[in-house]
Amino acid sequence: MSAVKTKVKKTKNLTKKSASKTVKKVTIDDVWVLMAEVQKAQKETQRIVGDLGNRFGDIAEHFLTPDLRKKFKKFGFTFNELHRNTEWESEEHNFLMEFDALLENGTQAMIVEAKAKLDKNDVNEQIIRMEKVRKFADIKNDNRQFYCALAAMTAKKEVIKHALENGFYLIMPSGEDVKVTAPLIEPRFW
Repeated sequence: MSAVKTKVKKTKNLTKKSASKTVKKVTIDDVWVLMAEVQKAQKETQRIVGDLGNRFGDIAEHFLTPDLRKKFKKFGFTFNELHRNTEWESEEHNFLMEFDALLENGTQAMIVEAKAKLDKNDVNEQIIRMEKVRKFADIKNDNRQFYCALAAMTAKKEVIKHALENGFYLIMPSGEDVKVTAPLIEPRFW
């Protein structure tokens, strides 16, 4: 039998040396500078998140609003015009309102507000917006009936019920298409 030789490597015994660091005292000016940097970073984060939210809204709007004239014809509406991303503005009356889609004919109009995710606050805010639309239309002697449809990629059942109980039409995905659901009560107009 032959003997196996093993090489053993000698290592130096290392000991940690304690390092002495000088700690800088933090002044109130240092704190203010740091807070300003944090605030700047926070604003940038909010901007990025806002842009992302807008993009989701744009996707929802694009997906949920095709063939609206044809879809509302099933409910007895005949709209000859469809406008997307429409603004009504009046500096004189301090009024600015943007609509994701606006369907029109001579006596009626359907305002469509698109959301990626619809919640109860969106429904309640839309009621307030529609009241403002009515007031502005009255100022302009616009006697049309203004209906509203809420378009959403997703919503909880209680939110859907809340929207339909408040007289809104609801536009949501259904398979490869979108479905318009009539309100649970008489369709509300302003």
